[in-house]
Amino acid sequence: MFRTAVRNVLAHKARLLMTVLAVMLGVAFVSGTLVFTDTLGNAFRNQSAKNYDEVAVAVTTWAERGDEETPAVDEATRKKIEDLDGVAEATGRVSGFAGVADPDGKLIGNGWSNTGSNYSPGTDGKDAQYTFTEGTGPVKDGQIALDRETASKGEYRVGAPVRVATNGPVKEYTLSGVFTTEDGAVNAGGSLVLFDTEVAQQLYLRPGQFSDVTVTAAAGASDQQLLEAVKPLLPESAEAKTGAALADEEAEMTESGLKSLNSMLLAFAAIALFVGVFLIANTFTMLIAQRTKELALMRAVGASRRQVKRAILLEAGVVGLIASVTGFLLGVGLATGLRSAMGVFGGKIPAGPLVVSPTAVASAFGVGVLITVFAAWLPARRAAKIPPVAAMSSVHAVATTKSLVVRNSIGAVITLIGSALIVTGAAQGDENGRWLLGGGAFLALIGVIVLIPLLSRPVIALARPLLRRLFGVSGKLAAQNAVRNPRRTGATASALAIGLTLVTGISVLGVTLGQAIDKMTTDNIRADYMVSMASGDSLDESALDALRNADGVAAATPQRSVWLTAGKGGVSASGVTPGDVEKVFNLKVVSGSLSSLKDGEIAVDRKTAKSHGWKTGDSVPVTFDDEKKETLKVGALYEGNEFLSPVLIPEDVVAPHESVADIREVWLTMDGGQSAANEKAVIDALGDNPAMSVMDRQGIRDMFGGFINTALNIMYALLAMALVIAVLGVVNTLAMSVFERQQEIGMLRAIGLDRRRVKRMIRLEAVVISLFGAVVGVGLGTFLGWAIGKSLSASIPGYALVIPWDRLALFLVLAGLVGVLASLWPARSGAKLNMLTAIKTE
Repeated sequence: MFRTAVRNVLAHKARLLMTVLAVMLGVAFVSGTLVFTDTLGNAFRNQSAKNYDEVAVAVTTWAERGDEETPAVDEATRKKIEDLDGVAEATGRVSGFAGVADPDGKLIGNGWSNTGSNYSPGTDGKDAQYTFTEGTGPVKDGQIALDRETASKGEYRVGAPVRVATNGPVKEYTLSGVFTTEDGAVNAGGSLVLFDTEVAQQLYLRPGQFSDVTVTAAAGASDQQLLEAVKPLLPESAEAKTGAALADEEAEMTESGLKSLNSMLLAFAAIALFVGVFLIANTFTMLIAQRTKELALMRAVGASRRQVKRAILLEAGVVGLIASVTGFLLGVGLATGLRSAMGVFGGKIPAGPLVVSPTAVASAFGVGVLITVFAAWLPARRAAKIPPVAAMSSVHAVATTKSLVVRNSIGAVITLIGSALIVTGAAQGDENGRWLLGGGAFLALIGVIVLIPLLSRPVIALARPLLRRLFGVSGKLAAQNAVRNPRRTGATASALAIGLTLVTGISVLGVTLGQAIDKMTTDNIRADYMVSMASGDSLDESALDALRNADGVAAATPQRSVWLTAGKGGVSASGVTPGDVEKVFNLKVVSGSLSSLKDGEIAVDRKTAKSHGWKTGDSVPVTFDDEKKETLKVGALYEGNEFLSPVLIPEDVVAPHESVADIREVWLTMDGGQSAANEKAVIDALGDNPAMSVMDRQGIRDMFGGFINTALNIMYALLAMALVIAVLGVVNTLAMSVFERQQEIGMLRAIGLDRRRVKRMIRLEAVVISLFGAVVGVGLGTFLGWAIGKSLSASIPGYALVIPWDRLALFLVLAGLVGVLASLWPARSGAKLNMLTAIKTE
């Protein structure tokens, strides 16, 4: 039977090509994901080990500039550590944000990974953490060194002036050297600026103090013994660990992050393989139908049902094995390409070999073979039931509508249960509701797939008059062919329906959320511009002063982050400018007046006031972060604003309680509104600082809603594989259907249907099947998008369902185009059939 199976695969290799391609693409997705994440994990683990290879003990404090209470490691302590027996060197470090401008004045890097630190040469005059390719490290005020990638992007050479921004004003430095590093910030696409130690301490902490210390061991010294010797010398809040322990922690964090990426990519691979199941099942069903006489003769000469079933499953196994080999090789190539692509898009992966683990190999081959055999199991079971007497007839009986009654009943019950769970989960809205919704979505999708053969007849029947009117005989025949075998049409359409259900669902949800966020932005903001740090850090108060004095500024208020302990617990507050805050935000007053802010009173949003039992005129005792207490009077209640904290407090009330202001944004309203001149005035007031972001209203809307479009594009790209496999399914069904109907096509040609109309008939059949699958997918996807959005609506202000009719229409048009493209080869093959040869074909 094995030899028979291999011969059958070779005999039908052309008809099995699409099956091989579908499995190959799914296996490539799986193996590529595993090889890529294994390679990344190995590279980052090696980098962590390398970074801490020379580190015996690492000391960490959480001291920050302006925070006088959290102790750092001073120079005297660093020197005591360095004088310990077994210590070769103790290097102090301070770090913070530093942004470098490119030739156009724009920030190099992505903001959050733009870092500044100190250059700390040892007794040999070198800092072991950096290797200089040009020049030397900075040794005095006014000098800096840059990592090689940043220097290249900025076109800087040693001796050139470089504009560097920290949280304060931009300052110009002289480039003293260029170095290479394995620093994580640089690998993440950011930049690293090295300052002289005294300059870095002044910028990021306090003179003579370090936030971290790295201890290098002398030859023969024990890291653990050094750790025990260092601990007693440290401030109480400082933490010390061995370099090996820190390397292990970083490796665990990397693996945790990659595990999430791995799971997401494998989920989409599973979707692609699930779609492929329909293609494989359809292929083997049609092959078995075409080989009815052959299989019946095998039964007649003594083959048992078990042997017939085993032979077909062996064929599937051989096909799966071939597809797994090619898919695995393609996946390794895909992983290599992804690794290179990350470098092109600014993400630097540490050097290291491509990792092909036994797990990746076993998973790829296991998935490929098992999926193929699983998909072929039901067709094989049907084949085993073919009676020997079937060899006497020329055509095996096609399933009738009556034979689908049980299947349709089961499908209807599953669909109804799934729909009920979806509606219940959407209405409930909490975490339990989302579990109900997820289970209901799965059941509804399965139920619709089971029902698709039944749905095909009435749905396609609606299009039959239009096809007959527009395309005559070709259209009429195409509609009849599309419903001739409901199971086959359903399996082919199901693949497209699954892909478009997911695409439509995320489109409806994404557009709805995007509109809600956009509406939230326009409804709550009156400001013309928002100024913030590209790094996400706090702005310096000097920036706020500069903006208030800028030409054309009519109103300016900071968003000064404050935490108050009050009433039943803590509450966040925004330190704002009285009189200006209502000019830059839309604030609907419920009671009292916002003018009370000028008298040192506070304003509270209505929901927060209700939860604490506060009302206008109440005196509220609060405790600030410095543990000083005050009693503040509630001067106004207002409807909540998503861009402000629940409590508004005058900034001059906050200032005495903070050594350094935590200013997250500054909001500006300009005389004359938004204009190029006003924007330039704001930028000039900030000293053309590349690290400070100036956004107009559209920029603000894009910032808050842009991640929705980014997420949608990523989802579309990941679902593309499933849609490609669905297209292969249409091609495969048509090609094998044309082969199956050779005699019929020959007869049509003989009675006058020319080649052009034969092509049109096959093309229209493909379009009808594709559009049928698309209509089902778009309908179910819209329903799921509504349900998921409804379950989230309570936490999204201004939520309202938005149906993206333009996108849905585009999906249907693309489905029709898919049908046309998928039919090119089958239509050409059908039109080229020799009518006399075809008529004689059994």
